[in-house]
Amino acid sequence: MSGSCDFFLADCPGRLAVELIADKWTVVVLAGLSAGPVRHGELVELIGGISRKVLTQTLRRLESHGLVRRQAYAEAPPRVEYELTPLGATLIEPIHVLTEWAREHGDAVLDAVSAQPVARHG
Repeated sequence: MSGSCDFFLADCPGRLAVELIADKWTVVVLAGLSAGPVRHGELVELIGGISRKVLTQTLRRLESHGLVRRQAYAEAPPRVEYELTPLGATLIEPIHVLTEWAREHGDAVLDAVSAQPVARHG
């Protein structure tokens, strides 16, 4: 297969990357790490609405995909910090662009949702 492929094909690396980023918490966690190393508990507070378990799962997935680095320090009590890898840092600008789009068009999206007729069951 050539270097470029159709993003809708199951075996395209680009599609796999988009699926990772499209996860509910990925962009939020990456944004939370954008200012530098952060501890797990600090991320929970910073993000809000994410459980510790889901944050751990998200961080592990991002680490396994090369976007986040986990650094454990030999201290008492143990300290663990998470930070973006150089690859993960390349996503900060696209996340910023997406954030700006959401700011600019968020109200229009909500207006479209509220304009939909209520579904009736029965």
